[in-house]
Amino acid sequence: MYFSSYVSDVLRYVAASSAAAAAASEADEVTQTVKVQEENKLRNMTALGSFLVLSICILGLFHVETSPDTLSSKDSSFCHGGLEVIYPELDIDKCLIVPKDQKLREKVSKVWKAPQIYFSGAHKKKTYVLVMVDPDAPSRASPTSAYWRHWLVVDLKGDALQSGQTHGTTLTDYHPPTPPQKSGFHRYQLMLFEQPPEASMSLSPPENSSRGKWDLQAFVTRFNLGEPVAALQFLTQNCKD
Repeated sequence: MYFSSYVSDVLRYVAASSAAAAAASEADEVTQTVKVQEENKLRNMTALGSFLVLSICILGLFHVETSPDTLSSKDSSFCHGGLEVIYPELDIDKCLIVPKDQKLREKVSKVWKAPQIYFSGAHKKKTYVLVMVDPDAPSRASPTSAYWRHWLVVDLKGDALQSGQTHGTTLTDYHPPTPPQKSGFHRYQLMLFEQPPEASMSLSPPENSSRGKWDLQAFVTRFNLGEPVAALQFLTQNCKD
């Protein structure tokens, strides 16, 4: 009787152990399945993320390459100093491309006269030189007539610039931007230099004879103008393009 009881206990122990082992095995299988599912989910999310990043990059490059109104980083970096150019319907205080809507490109070329020039950083007791040129004449790809001088005013009073006036001595009358058809975008650069005291500014006879092929750097060097204290540029193209 004692031996029978002992055998029964052993059989129950073996049965319990087998059940526990089976349960543990089943749990391991479930855990492994969940782990595999999580790994698959992670791989899918990673692949999806990579696809989205690639798509964004491709779209971004496509936008930059196909949009003619995208300003390059080089063109954007030209502007500094806080110079402001004010046309009747266009206030330019940073490097930009003149929008095509509202006929702004046509107006800046054919309608508007010389803009107001505002420089809040001007010193009241100093005088300045204002230069406006086109470095892309007749085209940016082949600037054989650069620099084209659009405007040159010297003896500009600092207090006048603070109020948006260009009271000074005009050496070259203002000529509006007139990029030729099919010549692409032109940069129109305005630079403000501090004029040395007692300097008598003038253009030489050859410089006076033509606006084109002006050696701006030679002019700057001749009168010790140094670097511009402020500069601004805008881009536009022929309004019929």
